[in-house]
Amino acid sequence: MRNKGKRRGFTLVELLVVIAIIGVLVGLLLPAVQAAREAARRMSCSNNFKQIGLGIHNYHSTFKLLPVHHMGTHSAQGGYVNSGISNVNNGRGHNEYTLSFLVGILPFVEQQALWEQISNPNNETSSGGPPGNPWSPMGPSPRQQEYKPWITEVTTYRCPSDPGFGLPALGRTNYAACTGDSPDKSDCRWPDNPQNGKLVYTQNDVIEAKAAYRGMFQPGFQGRFRETLDGLSNTMMCGEIATDLGDKAKTTTLMINGAAWKIRNTPGEACSEYIDPERPQFYKSSIQYNNKKNGFAKIFQMRGYIWSDARSGFSCFNAILPPNSELCMSGGDSGYGIAPASSRHQGGAHVLMGDGAVRFITDSIEAGNDKAGCVWSSGTDARAPGSPSPYGLWGALGTRASKEVIDEEF
Repeated sequence: MRNKGKRRGFTLVELLVVIAIIGVLVGLLLPAVQAAREAARRMSCSNNFKQIGLGIHNYHSTFKLLPVHHMGTHSAQGGYVNSGISNVNNGRGHNEYTLSFLVGILPFVEQQALWEQISNPNNETSSGGPPGNPWSPMGPSPRQQEYKPWITEVTTYRCPSDPGFGLPALGRTNYAACTGDSPDKSDCRWPDNPQNGKLVYTQNDVIEAKAAYRGMFQPGFQGRFRETLDGLSNTMMCGEIATDLGDKAKTTTLMINGAAWKIRNTPGEACSEYIDPERPQFYKSSIQYNNKKNGFAKIFQMRGYIWSDARSGFSCFNAILPPNSELCMSGGDSGYGIAPASSRHQGGAHVLMGDGAVRFITDSIEAGNDKAGCVWSSGTDARAPGSPSPYGLWGALGTRASKEVIDEEF
């Protein structure tokens, strides 16, 4: 009778063992789930890049030219819209010749509706009120936050692995044009410093720019695939970039050293002194950057913050320092700059080749001597215009016609 009345159950030791086993299994499962999710996000990122590549090729098939990077409009009648934070809805305006190639390919990446808003006079503002005058065709400055298209997030231009979203950025981008392996003249716009809508650059300016613009995209000039003499499959057309999260990461913070000559002559040392030795992926937290100009906070000066803006910090990258190296500028987002590829993926970043293939380039790619000076218009010997890239395989992939031979896998 006693045995029939005995209650059965787990002992405390058995219960603790079961809980411990479940904890171990969950601990093993969670990293696997996270890895699977990141693999899916990375594949989606690659697919976005392939769509951009297809859009560029379709653009070239249509116009027999590559989309121009760093061009736009200027109105001699005025109507300039403040490029900082402004509540003035005076409409009209011009875009200061700073539109990126991402604007031009919109109709070719299934964004015809957005393209129609930009290419025609537009009465909408992001705050909801009408502008005093319609925005001019092709829009005002890319930094004008009242212009609704510029604050629009284009899904195709975003990598799902990048968590950056919303203010203080406008519409972000994770994909940038490859301008080659030289930072020289990367602050130019054509026409440079527009005056009454007239072309004011000199012949010497063009010579200097042409010597430095060694990538498939030549800011302000409209190229063709046939100019890529090194072969489309051996030349990078675009590269992935991470957008800034406000944490002083060296890959996304536009660190300013104020010395264009240092960036040109010793790129590997240009901003290395600002890196935190205890956190080598970040700049020192003690560095205070003056983030104001004319009373307006320059909130836009961070990596990938404006997809429509062609300037170095926003939608350009160059093949000087390997992926996920420090971003270093001589004078803000429009100065000379070392702008490496970067990403939120582990160990490297995607690049889009000229033939439309997407490759994942690791941080450890052979990148030559990071203390070697770049090729530029006044360079001599190994730095003379047309010379092979001093930045190894990485630099060779960034140049379109410097006669480098790619004889290894990357």
